[in-house]
Formats: sequence, structure tokens, C-alpha cells
Amino acid sequence: MRGWFRLTVGLLAVVLGALWTVQGLGYAGDSVLTDQRPAAAVGPVIVLIGLVALWFGMRARRPRG
Repeated sequence: MRGWFRLTVGLLAVVLGALWTVQGLGYAGDSVLTDQRPAAAVGPVIVLIGLVALWFGMRARRPRG
């Protein structure tokens, strides 16, 4: 079970950050975040945090040898 939490949180952060970026740039309509520049700026940061969490989660799942 090692690393599953980090993998789950990382994947969720990547998806959420990508969604915020797309909405902030105005590519997804009918949203509170549509055309909001702060969302477009925060989204990529959340994606990077998610990628780091995924990386640490993958390292925790590696068998130790």
C-alpha cells in the first residue's frame, strides 16, 4: 500500500490543475473560472505539484533491493 496515497493525490492534482488551466484560459465555457487569469496561473502550479507527488509515489512503490 506504500505510495498509493501520493499517487492518488498526485493524479487528482494533475487533473484539477489542468482543468483550472483550461477554464482560466477560456477554453471551457459555462464555468465560474472561465476567463479568470488567476485560475490560468494557479493551474500549472497545481499540475507541477501533482507531478512531484506522482514521482514520490512511484518511488515509494519501487521494490527495495
